[in-house]
Amino acid sequence: MFFWTITMKKNVKLGLVQMTCSPNKEDNLEKAIIRIRQAAEKGAQIICLQELFTSLYFCDEENYDNFALAESIPGPSTDALQSLAGELGVVIIASLFEKRTEGLYHNTTAVLDADGSYLGKYRKMHIPDDPGFYEKFYFTPGDLGYKVFKTKFATIGVLICWDQWYPEAARITSLMGAEILFYPTAIGWSTKQDEETNQEQHHAWQTIQSAHAVANGVHVVGVNRVGEEAGVKFWGGSFIANPFGKLLYKGSVDDEEVHVQEIDLAKSDSYRVHWPFLRDRRIDSYGQIVKRFIDEG
Repeated sequence: MFFWTITMKKNVKLGLVQMTCSPNKEDNLEKAIIRIRQAAEKGAQIICLQELFTSLYFCDEENYDNFALAESIPGPSTDALQSLAGELGVVIIASLFEKRTEGLYHNTTAVLDADGSYLGKYRKMHIPDDPGFYEKFYFTPGDLGYKVFKTKFATIGVLICWDQWYPEAARITSLMGAEILFYPTAIGWSTKQDEETNQEQHHAWQTIQSAHAVANGVHVVGVNRVGEEAGVKFWGGSFIANPFGKLLYKGSVDDEEVHVQEIDLAKSDSYRVHWPFLRDRRIDSYGQIVKRFIDEG
């Protein structure tokens, strides 16, 4: 008698929407809806939009008028996208500027399931403050912790842009059961920067996220915007990395794209078995990781 192990495939089709934005919030939402429909027509089951897709990237300046762009979550945009998700039978990952209450705002992503239900939201934990990226002026750091969402097609984790530089965020979300990590993003080059620096930064961005895929044995999806806004050229380059960091798709640095990629989630088990990073973790030795810096003080 012969015995063998058959690994059943668990295929899911991911849709990535990489687009430019305009100053008109309603136009951006309508454009995203059109792109979601295009992705669904190509067979996408989980569709991710870029960070803060309903507006220009307003954090290039500290301007109190920009707070008028914020909305409640759930709210008008999630209402429209819930209806669309239910109609098309797709999961939608939507990054929005959240007004929690008067004077309290977050950079937040809502997850809408394929039946149109609202599964919940993740609030960006790591908030940058750099020239052209003045996010601390607008966003309170997230207080919901790291999150996973059990959608119709997969259990997913959502992190947002600046979160992508922190292996702790990817690790915790993966340990919570995420099969795929999604990173809605708005990142680009200063148009005044030299080409070598631009390329180094782009390489670092792609490398760190691909490393999260390897370390955790999961697929990683980064979705970025394109176009030039206020002296920043958003570099697009949306991509999908498999659990060994191999790029299954990489988008244009200049053009809008709607891409659909089929992945097999069952392969994560094989990667984790053959390269058992989770098995060999020395969790008894990591206590110092919660310190700001390890010194005598």
